[in-house]
Amino acid sequence: MIRSRLNRRLEEKTKKNLVLNILGIVLVILLVLKFGIPLLVNLSVFFSGSSKNNQMPVATSIQDTSFIAPPVLDSFPDATSSANIPVSGIASKNQSIDLYINGNLQDNTKTKDDGSFLLTETLRPGENTIQVKAVVNGKESDFSNSITTAFKSAPPSLNVTSPSDGQSYSKDQNTATVMGTTDPDVKVTVNGFWAISDDNGNFSYNLPLQNGDNQIKVVATDAAGNTTEKDIKVTYSS
Repeated sequence: MIRSRLNRRLEEKTKKNLVLNILGIVLVILLVLKFGIPLLVNLSVFFSGSSKNNQMPVATSIQDTSFIAPPVLDSFPDATSSANIPVSGIASKNQSIDLYINGNLQDNTKTKDDGSFLLTETLRPGENTIQVKAVVNGKESDFSNSITTAFKSAPPSLNVTSPSDGQSYSKDQNTATVMGTTDPDVKVTVNGFWAISDDNGNFSYNLPLQNGDNQIKVVATDAAGNTTEKDIKVTYSS
């Protein structure tokens, strides 16, 4: 009889402890969902016996590690013939934006209410690598994505080696092989048709001829849009 009473008391005590543990776990989960990790950290410090003063550095350290997202630059052509280009992008609103060209700080602006920003910059000849950073209360973000564009103002070279101006063709010579050289990575057209070119700038195109005079226009165009033209005339008689 006595043993059965003790067993019942132990069972009731075990059930009560289990219910309290479940309620405690549910309470902790609700606190995490509502107030977040910082409150949970402070509660753990409090229950472990830390004083009120020891809690302050925890909250401060979490605040100090706040993340500033880097801005995102809009895309831009790989080359341009204009020295002045618009640099635009997106960040958070009311941020300060520092602009760097080839690693050097060049300009600064503020974002608009929608987070957008726009600067007009002057490029140096050759390649220019552009990046920006966001600045909030003296704290900088990481660099944005980088944009590299080449400023080219000089037109490409163009030398037509064949045919020569005024050259004559007759009978079965009804095709002129237009050949020459230009700069690497330059596209060449012959009377509006793309010529075949290699990495060294050598190009060629087989142009069908018609009876009489044949005007041939060769145009070289670089990535910035600069062009060089050569006009020659050949004669064909069948």
